[in-house]
Order: sequence, then structure tokens, then C-alpha cells
Amino acid sequence: MAASMLCRRTAVLCRNLQRISSSKTVLSANSQSGFLLQTASYNPKPLKLNLREPYIPDKDSEKTPEWQKTTRYDKKLFGRYGSASGIDPASLWPSREQLDKIIEEEKQWHPTLKVMLKNIAAKEKQETEKRLAKEKLIAANMAKMPKMVADWRREKRETKQKLKEEKAQRAKLLAEARERFGYAVDPRSPKFLEMVSELEKENKKKQKLMKRRLKEEQTAAPVTPPAASS
Repeated sequence: MAASMLCRRTAVLCRNLQRISSSKTVLSANSQSGFLLQTASYNPKPLKLNLREPYIPDKDSEKTPEWQKTTRYDKKLFGRYGSASGIDPASLWPSREQLDKIIEEEKQWHPTLKVMLKNIAAKEKQETEKRLAKEKLIAANMAKMPKMVADWRREKRETKQKLKEEKAQRAKLLAEARERFGYAVDPRSPKFLEMVSELEKENKKKQKLMKRRLKEEQTAAPVTPPAASS
């Protein structure tokens, strides 16, 4: 009994589902056909174009835009409508100043073959002169190279010798300061700097005395008279 009831309910449910799916299919088909019919029946209105009478703007009117009052727009109208535009072709021809400007631009941007060859020759000549000058400079520098190397080595030796002498002089001053004060003195201390200043003054005095003695000896030396000719 229960099994037969379950079978009947299942059959009823399946029939309802089939009805729903078939109704959806019919609706979709109807909607598509309606869209196609609407598209086929669409008839747009034609554009209102006046192709017989050309549009010629009134240049004396304030409502006419400024760009429609230019010569460029007149050229466009004459090219589109010809004599029907009412524009004099002579007014579209460039003036003498404009022609001169166009000719100058053509000479600058579109030179003749003769001018192009002349420019190429001038450029090649300039590049050759530049290359020769560079080669000449390199040759001159290469000729000076041995002397430059010798001078660099001499300056390097002199710098090394000077540093060596300064180091020896510093060690001598530190030894003298140790002997004078009885202890090692910091080379940055005021005592050491004062001692160095005193020694420099003494050296200057000694140099002045040596120069003075040398000058006195040169002036006191007897002048030998020249030998008499026979």
C-alpha cells in the first residue's frame, strides 16, 4: 500500500517537472522570435541632409565661428563645392611673402642634389680635419711621453726623499727634546712646539751669520792684476 502511494506521488512530480520545462522552452522561443520581428520591423528615419545646396557660412554674421572665416576653410569649401562655393580661386593662392617662406622651407628641408653633395663633401672634410688634428695631438703626446715619465719618476723620488728627511728631522727633534727635558715629549705638546720654534730661530741666525761671513771673505780676498803683455 505504502509502496503504491510512493510510486503515484513520484509519477505526479515527474509530470509537473516536464510541464514546467516545456513552458520555459516555449517562452524562450517566443521571446527570441519577438526580438527578431522587432529588429526586422525597425525602420530608422532618414537623415535630413541638404546635398543640393552647399553650406556657405556668412562671414559677416556674428554667429559664424571664427574658424569658418579663415582662408583654410575657404580652401576646403572650394575643394568640396568648386565654383558653387562662390569663392574666388585667386584669393586662395599664397601671397608673395608666403611663397618666399615656402621656398625657404623647401631649400632647408628638401635641398637639391647639388646642395646635398656639397654638404656631404663639407661634412667629410670637417671629419677628416678633426681626425688629423686628433692624430697629431696623440703623436705629440707620445713624443712627450718619455720626458713625462722621467719627470714623474723624479717627482716621486723627490717626494719620497722629502718625506724621509722630514721623518729624520722629526726623530732628531724628539731625541733632542728627550735630552733637554729628560723624558719623552709629546710632539703635540706646547713645550715641544716652543722648542721647535726656538731651534728654527737659531737656525735662521746661523744661516745669516754664515752668509755674512761668506760675503766678508769675498770682499777681503785680494784681486790679482792682469798680466802685462810683452
